[in-house]
Formats: sequence, structure tokens, C-alpha cells
Amino acid sequence: MDLIPKNIFFTKGVGVHKDKLASFELALRKAGIEKCNLVYVSSIFPPNCQIISKSKGVKMINPGQITFCVMARNETQEPNRLISSACGLAVPKRKDHYGYISEHHSFGETARKAGDYAEDLAASMLATTLGIEFDPEDAWDSRKQVYKASDYIFKSTHICQSAEGNKHGHWTTVVAAVVMLL
Repeated sequence: MDLIPKNIFFTKGVGVHKDKLASFELALRKAGIEKCNLVYVSSIFPPNCQIISKSKGVKMINPGQITFCVMARNETQEPNRLISSACGLAVPKRKDHYGYISEHHSFGETARKAGDYAEDLAASMLATTLGIEFDPEDAWDSRKQVYKASDYIFKSTHICQSAEGNKHGHWTTVVAAVVMLL
């Protein structure tokens, strides 16, 4: 049985509810993946995989389908607390080589900061497997230029969902996911 995904898509969502589980369900609904039986997997972007739009990917899912994903999830019941969940992706130029997907969830970080961190993490993991030398202490923007100049990394990107905790103390859940379709 070949379980290598042929397509992936990015999605995100936020949910608010008095019950923690219902808050998560609402976030999945916003993301369009609530009808899936989600199986969390680690961080490899498969060789020869295509990145497709969320709208196309959601149409390819059947209710109850076992669906693999890399997901970042965060939740709070603390009013006004900033939460974020982000997934980063780094894809090599050679389509027959694998890439990396990362997940990051944080408190007190803006969506931009959390998203950049997830993207940096994925790109750094790919760079180390490709033998690209870089200074891990350099800022992300500097390292991004080193990666692109190396002629190995084709692109990196991220998706992030952030939200402030509900002012009435209801559960607030944020999810960001890279969904894999066989």
C-alpha cells in the first residue's frame, strides 16, 4: 500500500466555545477539515508532491476519511491572551527530494512572528539535510537569503492563525495545518 501523499494544502481556523472540545471542533470547521478523521504525522514534505489550494483540497475529502496532516494547535481560556499556531514549509528545488514541514504554537507572539519562526524552522531543517552551511544565530531574513542563494531550496512559506482569548473566558482554539492527500 502506497501511503505517499500526492497533494497537500494549507488551512487554518479559530473557534470559540465554553467547552474546550467544541472550541477545537469550531476551529476545524473554519479550517474546512472537521469531517476528517485526522491522523497527525511528522514533518516530511513528500518528493514529487503538489501544493494545491485549500478550496481544491477540501473538495477532495470525503466525510469520515482518514486524513493525514501536520497540525499546530493552541488554546486558551484566559481572556485577551494572544495565541498562535503556525506551520512552515521548505521545498527543495529537486522535486524528487523531500522537504520539511514544521509546526509551532506560542503564546504572546503575533501571527507574523509565529509564522516566520515556523518557516525558519522548516527551512533550517531542510538546509541541514542538504549540507547548506549557515549561522543559526543570524536573523531569519539573513538566513533566508543564504538558503535561496544556495540553489537548493526552491521556496519556503508558512500559514498561521492567531487570536486573542475570548473576553468572557470561553475557550479559544487556533489551528494551522498542512493536510496531506493520497
